[in-house]
Amino acid sequence: MSQLAETYACVPTTERGRGILISGNPKSNTITYTNGRSVIMINLDNPLDVSVYAEHAYPATVARYSPNGEWIASADVSGTVRIWGTRNEFVLKKEFKVLSGRIDDLQWSPDGMRIVACGDGKGKSLVRAFMWDSGTNVGEFDGHSKRVLSCAFKPTRPFRIVTCGEDFLVNFYEGPPFKFKLSHRDHSNFVNCVRFSPDGSKFISVSSDKKGLIYDAKTAEKMGELSSEDGHKGSIYAVSWSPDGKQVLTASADKSAKVWEISEDGNGKVKKTLASPGSGGVDDMLVGCLWQNDHLVTVSLGGTISLFSATDLDKAPLLLSGHMKNVTSLAVLKSDPKIILSSSYDGLIIKWIQGIGYSGRLQRKENSQIKCFAAVEEEIVTSGFDNKIWRVSVHGDQCGDADSVDIGSQPKDMNLALLSPDLALVSTDSGVVLLRGAKIVSTINLGFTVTASAISPDGTEAIVGGQDGKLHIYSVTGDTLNEEAVLEKHRGAISVIRYSPDVSMFASGDVNREAVVWDRDSREVKLKNMLYHTARINCLAWSPDSSMIATGSLDTCVIIYEVDKPASSRMTIKGAHLGGVYGLAFTDQYSVVSSGEDACVRVWKVTPQS
Repeated sequence: MSQLAETYACVPTTERGRGILISGNPKSNTITYTNGRSVIMINLDNPLDVSVYAEHAYPATVARYSPNGEWIASADVSGTVRIWGTRNEFVLKKEFKVLSGRIDDLQWSPDGMRIVACGDGKGKSLVRAFMWDSGTNVGEFDGHSKRVLSCAFKPTRPFRIVTCGEDFLVNFYEGPPFKFKLSHRDHSNFVNCVRFSPDGSKFISVSSDKKGLIYDAKTAEKMGELSSEDGHKGSIYAVSWSPDGKQVLTASADKSAKVWEISEDGNGKVKKTLASPGSGGVDDMLVGCLWQNDHLVTVSLGGTISLFSATDLDKAPLLLSGHMKNVTSLAVLKSDPKIILSSSYDGLIIKWIQGIGYSGRLQRKENSQIKCFAAVEEEIVTSGFDNKIWRVSVHGDQCGDADSVDIGSQPKDMNLALLSPDLALVSTDSGVVLLRGAKIVSTINLGFTVTASAISPDGTEAIVGGQDGKLHIYSVTGDTLNEEAVLEKHRGAISVIRYSPDVSMFASGDVNREAVVWDRDSREVKLKNMLYHTARINCLAWSPDSSMIATGSLDTCVIIYEVDKPASSRMTIKGAHLGGVYGLAFTDQYSVVSSGEDACVRVWKVTPQS
């Protein structure tokens, strides 16, 4: 049996020059945001308590809890809104095609009966309000000429809807059924976000012109504005009211968030500026914020979520972070198997501790993209798309000096000899390169197209897999390879080869969905018929005592086999990662870590069948 033990969540997908929406449910103290086709829900009291909704067919853009917390409405770039239950199994209530383009914001009415959504209409309507159970329209929304970035529903009767967008307008609608009442053009740039105060007395709009304006919620007359003294120096992307409606939180491209006191007459002055704790690069621009219960949540362009305490604004924030893109490889440190390193192809390496979660980013001096990644004790070895292999020393969370070597063509696969880790075997299109430290020992053209490779821990044997599905075994002497044998069993190009930890076996997987375990001495097939994936095998991993082997595939599944039992008595983890599994590792005999296209890392507890 296998069960999910922990999920290390991905971070929200962000986009330069746009705000993003995170919303929450104050009752359960959870927040929700989107990444790719997934909607992520995280409990702020326990960030390891994560659930993921993965039913959208297109990248999701926004998700919001209904007022009673029982439903979530989430929208995607195709203009579809899905309404689903927050409890077990996320049962789908309804799906509506609302706009003809991307939806940027949606909001529930306070009684939970209506939903307003806005976005890009591709020439058709830019805003629609509809009944949540039937999808029928409740009103006509004219008055915008460009993409509508944000909309809000007045939380008290009489109901009102206010919208704002790229045409610099803030529009006010009365209803239901809603119809256009008036329009304000007080901003001189994109209006990014508009929100009503919780008591329904005022609303605020913030814009890329660095201003925030406050209006009366019943009449939509302008009341006041956020003072420019000590104000934001960059576009303001998001705003959120405090639960008592006396303060607002704003997030801006000037890399800071500010808490403002809002007076009765609708003017705001800065109470506290929250600096973001990053290094000050572009990635530290803030693009989203939320004030929920005692938490002030801000999100930066790099995806880092900072949690400040509303009662103690001077306290350093708790940081949550993760990957935004496909996590292509995982490594578990031998010296401390509770430490997991994961890397995504955008060059981000993150350190996780099993049972604790996010433990920091490894900041490399050379922030190039990562294709292959390996880690031993005090060193990580990476290769990117620039023909270079980097060796970076690691001290705790800090990366030290980096050596690089240019191998002259694109590295496809990279393996370290674990007992003498300065020896590395790198495969390229036409052959392999042996490296010792950061020096090339030899470049060998093997005369066939290489797709995967492995080197034994003591560095005396190498296995190279080809496009033709054959495994070539070589003995390594000095700087030359001598071919010992060719194994033919696979019917597709080899995608991965791994030695077992006790070096008595090795396993190989191919793009034609088959994996094979071989005995190393006799070179016979040890476990056959491992044909249970439905797409290419991307990765495989051995358990520390060499009794189990796990394979991960593009078909989103992880399958775990026991070596001395037939392949049919396997354990399958279905839907481990939306979009495919790309990284696998065992941290101990009963824990498998997987990573994939959905940018999440998951730990599974495995109990072998007796």
